[in-house]
Amino acid sequence: MRLGTIVGIVAVILVSVAVPATAPTTTDTISATVTEVVDGDTVDIEYTNGTADTVRLLGVDTPEVFGSNDPTEFEGVPDTPAGEACLADAGDAASSYMKSELSVGEQISLELDPESDGRGDYGRLLAYIHDDGQNLNYNLVDTGQARVYDSQFSLSDSFYAAESDAQAAERGLWHCRDTGNSGSLSITEIHADAAGNDNYNLNDEYVVFTNSGSETIDLSGWGVSDAAGHTYSFPSDASIAPGSTVTLHTGSGSDTSSDRYWGATGAIWNNGGDTVTVRDSSGTVVATKSY
Repeated sequence: MRLGTIVGIVAVILVSVAVPATAPTTTDTISATVTEVVDGDTVDIEYTNGTADTVRLLGVDTPEVFGSNDPTEFEGVPDTPAGEACLADAGDAASSYMKSELSVGEQISLELDPESDGRGDYGRLLAYIHDDGQNLNYNLVDTGQARVYDSQFSLSDSFYAAESDAQAAERGLWHCRDTGNSGSLSITEIHADAAGNDNYNLNDEYVVFTNSGSETIDLSGWGVSDAAGHTYSFPSDASIAPGSTVTLHTGSGSDTSSDRYWGATGAIWNNGGDTVTVRDSSGTVVATKSY
C-alpha cells in the first residue's frame, strides 16, 4: 500500500472516532465543534461523530477563575493578597478573551503534539487549538493572558520567547508584577440595579475602580465596556491616585477626580448579569469582573 494512502487512512480514523486516552504521536489536525468555553485554557468540544471531550490547551496556564491562584506560579507577581486579587482579575480577562475568540457551535481544528503526554489532569486532551489560522495557545501567551506551563511540548522555545516579550511589556497578567509597587487598577464594586427604574435613575447605576498601588494611574484613553460592546473612554485628564477610587456613573454629570459620567441615555449594566472589562490605551485588558 502506498504511503500517501496510509496517511489518509490515519487522518480519517482520527477524525471519525473518539480520541484515545493516550493521544497518538501525530501532528494531524482533528476537526471539532466548540460546545463551551470553560475558562481561559479549557474548552469543551464535540467530535464529528458526536463524542464529547474536554481540551486543556497545551503549554499554557491562565489564572484560575473557579479557585484561588498561587502568585508564586507567575514569575515576578508578589505573593500577597494584592497579587492574588490581581491574578483573579487576570483570570477573568483570559476567560473573556477566549470567549471573544471562540463561540459555541464554532468549528475549530485541534493539533496534537508528539512530545506531549497526550492527556493531562482529569483525562483532558492536551492540544493546540487553531481558529482562523491562528494558534490560540500561542496567542494567549503572546498577549499576556497566560504563562507558559512548564511541560514537554515541541513549541516550547517559541512560547517562552513570547512570554518574555509579554513580561517585558507588562501585557495582560504581567502587569500584576507591579501590584503593591505601582498603579494597580481593580474593579471593586458593580452597582447594576439602580433604585426604581434603571433607565430613570442612571447615576445610581455605577462601577467603582480602585488603585491599590503606590503610584497614580493615568487613565487617559482607557476604556470600560460591557459584554454587549458598549464602551466608555476616559478623557485625557482622567487619573486615579494611589489608594483612591473612581466611580463611573452611567448617566450624565460634571466629572470630578472621584466621579466620572458615561453620558449614556439608557441603562448599560444588565441586572441579571454582565461583565465589566477595562482596557488600557493600547487595548490590553487590565481588569475584568463578571457578576
